[in-house]
Amino acid sequence: MSTTAGKHEDPRPGLSRQLVVQTAIQHADSAGLDALTMRQVAGLLQVAPMSLYRHISNRDDLIDAMIDVLFGEIALPLGSAHWKTAMRTRAVSLRNVLARHRWAIGLMESRRRPGPSNLRHHDAVIGKLRSAGFDIGMVAHAYSLLDAYTYGYALTKVNIPFETTDEMAAMAQDMFEPFPANEYPNLAEFVTDHVMKPGYDYGEEFEYGLDLILNGLEEALAGQ
Repeated sequence: MSTTAGKHEDPRPGLSRQLVVQTAIQHADSAGLDALTMRQVAGLLQVAPMSLYRHISNRDDLIDAMIDVLFGEIALPLGSAHWKTAMRTRAVSLRNVLARHRWAIGLMESRRRPGPSNLRHHDAVIGKLRSAGFDIGMVAHAYSLLDAYTYGYALTKVNIPFETTDEMAAMAQDMFEPFPANEYPNLAEFVTDHVMKPGYDYGEEFEYGLDLILNGLEEALAGQ
Protein backbone atom coordinates (compact mmCIF):
# COMPACT_ATOMS: atom_id res chain seq x y z
CA MET A 1 0.00 0.00 0.00
CA SER A 2 1.35 3.46 -0.89
CA THR A 3 2.25 5.57 2.13
CA THR A 4 1.18 8.69 0.24
CA ALA A 5 -2.32 7.47 -0.53
CA GLY A 6 -4.91 9.88 0.80
CA LYS A 7 -2.24 12.44 1.63
CA HIS A 8 -4.38 15.33 0.42
CA GLU A 9 -7.67 14.02 1.70
CA ASP A 10 -9.38 15.62 4.67
CA PRO A 11 -8.42 13.65 7.82
CA ARG A 12 -12.01 13.75 8.99
CA PRO A 13 -14.74 12.87 6.47
CA GLY A 14 -17.45 15.52 6.52
CA LEU A 15 -15.24 18.30 7.86
CA SER A 16 -16.19 21.46 6.02
CA ARG A 17 -15.98 25.23 6.29
CA GLN A 18 -19.62 25.33 7.36
CA LEU A 19 -19.07 22.81 10.16
CA VAL A 20 -16.00 24.66 11.41
CA VAL A 21 -17.87 27.98 11.44
CA GLN A 22 -20.95 26.58 13.19
CA THR A 23 -18.77 24.91 15.81
CA ALA A 24 -16.93 28.18 16.40
CA ILE A 25 -20.22 30.07 16.81
CA GLN A 26 -21.47 27.56 19.38
CA HIS A 27 -18.19 27.82 21.28
CA ALA A 28 -18.26 31.64 21.25
CA ASP A 29 -21.90 31.60 22.42
CA SER A 30 -20.99 29.54 25.47
CA ALA A 31 -17.47 30.72 26.29
CA GLY A 32 -17.08 34.13 24.64
CA LEU A 33 -14.90 35.27 21.78
CA ASP A 34 -11.74 35.57 23.88
CA ALA A 35 -11.83 31.80 24.33
CA LEU A 36 -12.06 31.20 20.59
CA THR A 37 -8.87 29.84 19.06
CA MET A 38 -8.25 27.58 16.11
CA ARG A 39 -6.86 25.02 18.54
CA GLN A 40 -10.04 25.13 20.65
CA VAL A 41 -12.26 24.67 17.61
CA ALA A 42 -10.09 21.80 16.38
CA GLY A 43 -10.38 20.16 19.77
CA LEU A 44 -14.16 20.39 19.67
CA LEU A 45 -14.15 18.80 16.25
CA GLN A 46 -11.59 16.21 17.34
CA VAL A 47 -9.18 17.01 14.55
CA ALA A 48 -5.63 18.36 14.40
CA PRO A 49 -5.51 22.17 14.30
CA MET A 50 -3.81 22.13 10.89
CA SER A 51 -6.86 20.36 9.48
CA LEU A 52 -8.89 23.54 9.89
CA TYR A 53 -6.61 25.46 7.55
CA ARG A 54 -7.95 23.42 4.65
CA HIS A 55 -11.20 25.34 5.17
CA ILE A 56 -10.32 28.52 7.12
CA SER A 57 -7.39 30.81 6.35
CA ASN A 58 -6.93 32.19 9.88
CA ARG A 59 -8.82 33.47 12.92
CA ASP A 60 -9.90 36.66 11.15
CA ASP A 61 -11.31 34.64 8.28
CA LEU A 62 -13.16 32.50 10.81
CA ILE A 63 -14.68 35.53 12.53
CA ASP A 64 -15.68 37.03 9.16
CA ALA A 65 -17.50 33.79 8.35
CA MET A 66 -19.14 33.64 11.79
CA ILE A 67 -20.46 37.18 11.43
CA ASP A 68 -21.79 36.37 7.98
CA VAL A 69 -23.79 33.48 9.42
CA LEU A 70 -25.29 35.85 11.99
CA PHE A 71 -26.32 38.32 9.31
CA GLY A 72 -28.09 35.43 7.66
CA GLU A 73 -30.19 34.98 10.82
CA ILE A 74 -31.57 38.53 10.69
CA ALA A 75 -34.95 39.05 9.01
CA LEU A 76 -34.45 40.84 5.71
CA PRO A 77 -36.71 43.82 4.92
CA LEU A 78 -38.01 42.36 1.67
CA GLY A 79 -41.39 42.05 0.01
CA SER A 80 -44.34 44.43 -0.05
CA ALA A 81 -44.52 45.23 3.67
CA HIS A 82 -44.61 48.92 4.57
CA TRP A 83 -41.13 50.25 5.24
CA LYS A 84 -41.91 50.97 8.92
CA THR A 85 -43.14 47.41 9.46
CA ALA A 86 -40.12 46.01 7.64
CA MET A 87 -37.64 48.17 9.57
CA ARG A 88 -39.31 47.32 12.87
CA THR A 89 -39.21 43.59 12.12
CA ARG A 90 -35.59 43.86 11.06
CA ALA A 91 -34.56 45.79 14.22
CA VAL A 92 -36.33 43.35 16.55
CA SER A 93 -34.76 40.43 14.70
CA LEU A 94 -31.30 42.02 14.96
CA ARG A 95 -31.80 42.56 18.69
CA ASN A 96 -32.77 38.92 19.12
CA VAL A 97 -29.75 37.70 17.14
CA LEU A 98 -27.44 39.81 19.31
CA ALA A 99 -29.10 38.43 22.44
CA ARG A 100 -28.27 34.89 21.27
CA HIS A 101 -24.73 35.82 20.20
CA ARG A 102 -23.58 38.43 22.70
CA TRP A 103 -19.94 38.20 21.64
CA ALA A 104 -20.85 39.66 18.24
CA ILE A 105 -22.27 43.04 19.27
CA GLY A 106 -19.10 45.00 18.58
CA LEU A 107 -18.17 43.01 15.48
CA MET A 108 -21.20 43.18 13.21
CA GLU A 109 -20.16 46.37 11.42
CA SER A 110 -16.40 45.90 11.72
CA ARG A 111 -15.60 43.36 9.02
CA ARG A 112 -13.22 44.42 6.25
CA ARG A 113 -14.14 41.35 4.19
CA PRO A 114 -17.92 41.02 4.61
CA GLY A 115 -19.53 37.89 3.25
CA PRO A 116 -22.58 37.55 0.99
CA SER A 117 -25.16 37.48 3.78
CA ASN A 118 -23.66 40.62 5.29
CA LEU A 119 -23.73 42.46 1.95
CA ARG A 120 -27.20 41.17 1.08
CA HIS A 121 -28.53 42.42 4.40
CA HIS A 122 -27.18 45.94 3.97
CA ASP A 123 -28.33 46.07 0.36
CA ALA A 124 -31.86 45.02 1.35
CA VAL A 125 -32.13 47.65 4.11
CA ILE A 126 -30.96 50.41 1.77
CA GLY A 127 -33.24 49.16 -0.98
CA LYS A 128 -36.29 49.14 1.27
CA LEU A 129 -35.68 52.70 2.41
CA ARG A 130 -35.01 53.90 -1.13
CA SER A 131 -38.20 52.26 -2.44
CA ALA A 132 -40.13 54.04 0.34
CA GLY A 133 -38.94 57.39 -0.98
CA PHE A 134 -35.95 58.15 1.26
CA ASP A 135 -33.29 60.06 -0.63
CA ILE A 136 -29.71 58.86 -0.26
CA GLY A 137 -28.92 61.33 2.51
CA MET A 138 -32.01 60.33 4.48
CA VAL A 139 -31.13 56.65 4.00
CA ALA A 140 -27.80 57.33 5.69
CA HIS A 141 -29.53 59.14 8.57
CA ALA A 142 -32.17 56.42 9.02
CA TYR A 143 -29.75 53.51 8.81
CA SER A 144 -27.30 55.11 11.22
CA LEU A 145 -30.02 55.98 13.72
CA LEU A 146 -31.63 52.54 13.67
CA ASP A 147 -28.33 50.69 13.99
CA ALA A 148 -26.96 52.99 16.70
CA TYR A 149 -30.12 52.45 18.74
CA THR A 150 -30.27 48.68 18.21
CA TYR A 151 -26.59 47.98 18.86
CA GLY A 152 -26.58 50.41 21.78
CA TYR A 153 -29.57 48.71 23.37
CA ALA A 154 -28.00 45.27 22.87
CA LEU A 155 -24.78 46.41 24.53
CA THR A 156 -26.66 47.93 27.47
CA LYS A 157 -28.77 44.80 27.91
CA VAL A 158 -25.69 42.57 27.98
CA ASN A 159 -24.13 44.63 30.75
CA ILE A 160 -27.14 45.10 33.02
CA PRO A 161 -26.15 43.33 36.26
CA PHE A 162 -29.53 41.73 36.93
CA GLU A 163 -32.01 39.48 35.17
CA THR A 164 -34.86 39.08 37.65
CA THR A 165 -36.82 41.34 40.01
CA ASP A 166 -35.21 39.60 43.00
CA GLU A 167 -31.75 40.31 41.62
CA MET A 168 -32.73 43.93 41.06
CA ALA A 169 -34.00 44.21 44.64
CA ALA A 170 -30.74 42.82 46.03
CA MET A 171 -28.72 45.19 43.86
CA ALA A 172 -30.85 48.17 44.92
CA GLN A 173 -30.31 47.35 48.58
CA ASP A 174 -26.54 47.19 48.07
CA MET A 175 -26.59 50.34 45.96
CA PHE A 176 -28.42 52.57 48.45
CA GLU A 177 -27.16 51.07 51.73
CA PRO A 178 -23.95 53.18 52.06
CA PHE A 179 -25.87 56.48 51.76
CA PRO A 180 -28.29 58.37 54.02
CA ALA A 181 -31.99 57.74 53.44
CA ASN A 182 -33.50 59.99 50.76
CA GLU A 183 -30.06 60.99 49.47
CA TYR A 184 -31.16 60.06 45.94
CA PRO A 185 -34.98 60.26 46.06
CA ASN A 186 -35.62 60.37 42.30
CA LEU A 187 -33.50 57.32 41.60
CA ALA A 188 -35.02 55.46 44.56
CA GLU A 189 -38.54 56.22 43.29
CA PHE A 190 -37.67 55.04 39.79
CA VAL A 191 -36.16 51.78 41.05
CA THR A 192 -38.70 50.88 43.71
CA ASP A 193 -41.89 52.15 42.06
CA HIS A 194 -41.16 51.10 38.51
CA VAL A 195 -38.23 48.78 37.81
CA MET A 196 -38.92 46.51 40.79
CA LYS A 197 -42.63 46.20 40.09
CA PRO A 198 -43.76 42.66 39.15
CA GLY A 199 -43.97 42.24 35.41
CA TYR A 200 -41.47 44.93 34.50
CA ASP A 201 -39.47 43.86 31.46
CA TYR A 202 -36.55 45.94 30.25
CA GLY A 203 -37.00 44.32 26.86
CA GLU A 204 -40.19 46.32 26.34
CA GLU A 205 -38.19 49.54 26.48
CA PHE A 206 -36.53 48.60 23.20
CA GLU A 207 -39.72 48.49 21.18
CA TYR A 208 -41.05 51.68 22.75
CA GLY A 209 -37.92 53.57 21.71
CA LEU A 210 -37.87 51.88 18.30
CA ASP A 211 -41.39 53.09 17.55
CA LEU A 212 -40.43 56.64 18.51
CA ILE A 213 -37.53 56.50 16.06
CA LEU A 214 -39.65 55.07 13.25
CA ASN A 215 -42.36 57.68 13.80
CA GLY A 216 -39.71 60.40 13.72
CA LEU A 217 -38.27 59.02 10.48
CA GLU A 218 -41.76 58.96 8.98
CA GLU A 219 -42.14 62.67 9.76
CA ALA A 220 -38.71 63.39 8.31
CA LEU A 221 -39.58 61.45 5.15
CA ALA A 222 -42.71 63.52 4.67
CA GLY A 223 -40.71 66.73 5.01
CA GLN A 224 -37.67 65.90 2.85
